[in-house]
This record gives sequence, structure tokens and C-alpha cells, in this order.
Amino acid sequence: MIFGAGDIGQLAHYYFSSDSEYEVAAFTVDASHLKDTKFCGLPVVAFETVTEHYPPAAYDFFVALSYAQLNALRKAKYLAAKAQGYRLASFVSSQASVLNGGCIGENCFILEDNTLQPFVSIGDNVTLWSGNHIGHHSRIGSHCFIASHAVISGGVELGEQCFIGVNATLRDHIRIGERCVIGAGALLLADAAPDGVYLGTATERAKVPSTRLRRI
Repeated sequence: MIFGAGDIGQLAHYYFSSDSEYEVAAFTVDASHLKDTKFCGLPVVAFETVTEHYPPAAYDFFVALSYAQLNALRKAKYLAAKAQGYRLASFVSSQASVLNGGCIGENCFILEDNTLQPFVSIGDNVTLWSGNHIGHHSRIGSHCFIASHAVISGGVELGEQCFIGVNATLRDHIRIGERCVIGAGALLLADAAPDGVYLGTATERAKVPSTRLRRI
């Protein structure tokens, strides 16, 4: 069972169907968001009645949501599915370099070209989009979302519900508190207290137009 019938749900269906031993049976969404009865050619049922159609004893569950509300929505649905008695499945790409002995929690979504070095631990309900580096002895807390091409150096402790943006860099042996937002291209060299927001500097447009450049 996949919770979510949007872009992330479609991607989850693709990855689980093409690169795992799982077979996706159906989708589920909250009744208030149930607009179609089919998605990706499979049934869509209301989450409020999902156990009647797909009992926890026979089906595993995956929550396919993004980082909305700083991962709080995905966390809430993850906990709701567990409360219904479901076992939460994780997807780990066969094209990821997983060298941490499989120390990966439930409902994780680890896409291609991620590198998990030895002695890394990944909590529950963590998304690692493609192409990240998680350095040795780092600990990623539950309910985090790490976008593409982030570098988390060795010995980093990342608190729960953090968001790490594209191309962000975290130096080694620092602690990042819960619910921090590390924006795209940001560089962190020291500990970060909970609820912090760290934004990278955007590149400004040059005053010279491209038609006046001589060396391109």
C-alpha cells in the first residue's frame, strides 16, 4: 500500500515496482482528498477504511509524501499507519552504495547514487533523494528529508524533522538540532540549535548582459 497519489506516490510506485521485491497493490489517501478511484492503473481507497480493503496482516505500507510542513505531515501519516498495525516498508535503490550494514529504519526512501559510508545510521521515515554523501559515523534522525547532492561529513548528528537542501554541505562532527532548515547551497561549519534556518546566498544577475560577453 502506498499513501499518496501525487508525484511522490507515482515515483514510489515506479521505484518499488522496478527495483524491489515488492508489488504495489493499491494507493490510499485521506477521504477528503479522494478524487479518483484509480492511480497508476491501481485502486485508490480512503485511508479511513484502508484496513477493510487491505488488512495489515497481508499488506505492508509506505507513506509517499514530501517535506510539507517540515516533514510533520509525513511523520503524522507514518505514525497513523503504524497505529493501524501496518509494517512500514523502505525502498533502498540497488544503485545506492550502502556500506552501513543496512542500519536503515522504516519507511525510508533512498534513491540512486546515494553513498552511506560505514557506521552511518538512518532513522525512520527518512528521504534521501538522489546523489547524497552521508559520511562515516553520522546519525540521521527520523523524519528528515535530504535533497540531492548534499554532503554530510563524518560524525554529524542530524536531529529529527530536518530539511537539507540541494548542494548543502555540513562539516564533520557537528550537531544539527531538530526541525532545522539548511537551504540549498548552504555551508554549516558549527553546531545548529533546534528550529534554525540557514539559507545559502543566491547568485545575483550580473550588470553586463550576455550579448556583451566576449569570452563565451
